[in-house]
Amino acid sequence: MVTAHDAPTAARDATTSGVRGVLEGLRIVVVDDDPDARDLLVTVLMQRSAQVFAADGAAAAFELVGRERPDVLISDIAMPEEDGYMLIRRVRALGADEGGRTAAIAVTADAGRADRRRALDAGFDGHFAKPVDVDALVDVLLDVRASRDLRVVRDLPSTP
Repeated sequence: MVTAHDAPTAARDATTSGVRGVLEGLRIVVVDDDPDARDLLVTVLMQRSAQVFAADGAAAAFELVGRERPDVLISDIAMPEEDGYMLIRRVRALGADEGGRTAAIAVTADAGRADRRRALDAGFDGHFAKPVDVDALVDVLLDVRASRDLRVVRDLPSTP
């Protein structure tokens, strides 16, 4: 299952994080086989004005990464058929222009140091234990957006 959710205006950010939580302009793929966990993340991100694409498994998420070229992939680790580790390996094997450098965050019930290390070693850029600290996640996503915007500015041609 693949669904797209769009919240284009900052006015929709009526959450406790206020203005600092606005994610307008960020395109995020969320993948989790648990519909409640997936819907919670989608809702939280949409409330902060992100454009969100949801998938219920790794195959659908991989398709979305290739098609939508998101800024961020947020993936559960423990999923049937293909887990988050397999998904991130497939994403990292893509070329940069195909989505291989997409920022990726693991979201998992496995919260130990070894679990974090395994996620980072597999290719994820961040690791959050469930239940997710929403404010901390939003802060990381704001950093991703700032980093992306800085890259865009650096790539602009200079003016005479």
